Amino acid sequence: MLFTFLLVVHIIVATALVAIILVQRSEGGGLTSGGSPGGLMSARGAADFLTRTTAILAGVFVLLSIALAALASVERAPSTIDTSLVGKTAAPASAPAPAPVSDDPLAAAAAQGGGIASNGAAPQ
Repeated sequence: MLFTFLLVVHIIVATALVAIILVQRSEGGGLTSGGSPGGLMSARGAADFLTRTTAILAGVFVLLSIALAALASVERAPSTIDTSLVGKTAAPASAPAPAPVSDDPLAAAAAQGGGIASNGAAPQ
């Protein structure tokens, strides 16, 4: 219920933000312009009002986006933990498979654990 309400507010804020941005003039400096003593009725005052409104709506949009993401993650969290696999163990390891029969005497010696001794001589 809260999620739906915030989603509707988010859509309204996004629509208002798009409308405010489209109303603004494309020239005028944006963030680089300074304050004007002319007041709200002048062109400069209207531009300042639109700039402030854009900043406020953008901030509300970001906060609503974060809130909606947090609510979505909480509502989608599993309420129970699946314990169907607890206690099942893997099959016990069987004895190692015998080495394949080969005509190569070195392969047969390696399979039996033989090899070259530390002094360089072959085992006997």
